[in-house]
Order: sequence, then C-alpha cells, then structure tokens
Amino acid sequence: MGFFDRLSRLLRSNLNDLVSKAEDPVKILDQSVADMQGDLVKLRQAVALAISSQKRLKNQADQSGVQVQTWYERAELALKKGEEKLAREALTRRKAFQESSQSLNKQLNAQEGQVEMLKRSLITLEGKIAEAKTKKDMLKARAQAAKAQQQLQNAVGNISTNSSMAAFERMEDKVEALEATSQAAAELAGADLESQFAALEGGGEVDDELNLLREKLKGGAEAVALPSSNISEIPKYIEESNLLDLEKVKVEEVDNDLEKLKKEIDSN
Repeated sequence: MGFFDRLSRLLRSNLNDLVSKAEDPVKILDQSVADMQGDLVKLRQAVALAISSQKRLKNQADQSGVQVQTWYERAELALKKGEEKLAREALTRRKAFQESSQSLNKQLNAQEGQVEMLKRSLITLEGKIAEAKTKKDMLKARAQAAKAQQQLQNAVGNISTNSSMAAFERMEDKVEALEATSQAAAELAGADLESQFAALEGGGEVDDELNLLREKLKGGAEAVALPSSNISEIPKYIEESNLLDLEKVKVEEVDNDLEKLKKEIDSN
C-alpha cells in the first residue's frame, strides 16, 4: 500500500469519525422526515402534471375522433352529390385525422399507465412518511431518555467524588459520635444515681436495726421486739446469735439470776 493510499484512508476515517460525533439523532431524524416531505411534494406535482397531460391527450384524441367522423360524413355527402373529387379530399382529411387519433390514443394509454404508477408511488411514499413520523417520535423519545439517563449518571458520578458530599459524611460521623457520648454519659449518670439511693436505703435499714438493738440491751422494762418485716434483713452474724430468743427475755429475770449466782458463790 502506497503512502498516498494510507494517507487517504486515514483522512477518510478521521472525517467519518468527526461526522459520527457531530450527528445528533434528533436532528438527523427531523431532517430525514423533512427530505421525505420534500420528495412527497415533488411527487404530487409530478402526478398533477401527468394527470393534466393525460386530460389534454384525451381531449385531443376525442377531437380527432370527431374530425374522423365529420370528414367521413362530408365525403359521403359529396359522393351523393356527384362530387367525387371533393369526396376524395374529404376522405384524405379523414385519413389524416384518423392517424392522428390513433397516435393520440396510444399516447393516452401510455400516459394513463404513467399516471397510475405515479399514484401508487405517491400512496407508498405517504405511507412511508407516516411510518417514519411514528418511528421518529419513538426514536426521539428514546434518544431523549438515553440523554437524560446519561446526564443523571454523570451527575451521580460527580456527586460521589464531590468534596461537599465528603464534608457531609464527616459531619454525620461527628454527630453520631456526639450522640454516642451523650447516651453513654446519661447511662453513667443514671447508674451512679441509682447506686447512691441504694446506699442510702440500705444504710437506713442497718441504722434502724442497730438502734433497736441498743434500746433492747439498755434494760428497758420490756424487751422491744424487732419488726417482723426487718428480721429477714438482719445481718447474718446477728441471726446466728439467736436474736429471736431475746425478744422474750425480761431484764428483771436477768437481774434475779445474777443475784442467785452471787449468793451461791458467797456461800461456798
């Protein structure tokens, strides 16, 4: 392959590429339909001219037929009057019009065939234009939908790499961290408050039981019974000392026993 052939192919390929990139489907479709409409106008004009020519030929053929009949009648009249020479001239004229009529009828038949062909072509072209318009609208809708989809995809792609969106993501992470910290602080505060109230409640019960025990040991006239509702809450070391028996002991009995023990010791 020569240098100029390679250069020519390269130039053609680049031109085709430029043309392909410059083609807008919507504009091409509109232009194609417009061209077909132009062809339809020209074809309608051709059909009108063909029909007009057909009518003119028919009129001429009809007139020639009338002249053929007229000159035949004149020849017949001249022959009846004994004017043989005049009758011959009339037949000569009739012959000329007869030949003209035959020629015009042939042209008329050919023109009628041409008109019918043009009419069929016109109907075919009108059908193709109607089909092209329908297809054009459909293709234009598809092209617009594809273009909108492409623009949307480009917009989504730009958003995913946009610094503004990255800033939103960072702020969202910070807000979530603040919410987690606040929730943890609230849980810790609630737990500490619960423990403080539990200590206060527990300490009060122990103090009440200790005061009751002190009153009992001080030697009142009658032993003070511990509340039954608090017996189950007395510490284990107090339960083991049989504290329940102390409720029935009186201080006077203890003093009597102590005096008896002293006397026994003195007598020995």
